[in-house]
Amino acid sequence: QVQLVESGGGLVQAGGSLRLSCAASGRTFSSYAMGWFRQAPGKEREFVAVISRSGTSTSYTDSVKGRFTISRDNAKNTVYLQMNSLKPEDTALYYCAAGTFGLRGDLYDYWGQGTQVTVSS
Repeated sequence: QVQLVESGGGLVQAGGSLRLSCAASGRTFSSYAMGWFRQAPGKEREFVAVISRSGTSTSYTDSVKGRFTISRDNAKNTVYLQMNSLKPEDTALYYCAAGTFGLRGDLYDYWGQGTQVTVSS
């Protein structure tokens, strides 16, 4: 069992930055690929980024490439999402998830409760 708790969300102006963190419980954190997903009001949940168990491989959705960076610290059981050059369309509830490396939500076994990111224009 893995419990995930996100933090770091908030209100920021367009062009600003935020760093999201996701802290995992348990001793098996390094056994899971970690992903970030987001869901905007009235829209379906979408993939944002994923990082492999060792941190050597990453993948991003096209709309955040060059602006967002996913990283992890297995010693701290934490995954991060550094978000730069934020746009109003990045506004959403951001979730972290633990599972198998990939873009589909059904590859992930554990999910956090989410942290809200709001970008004002």
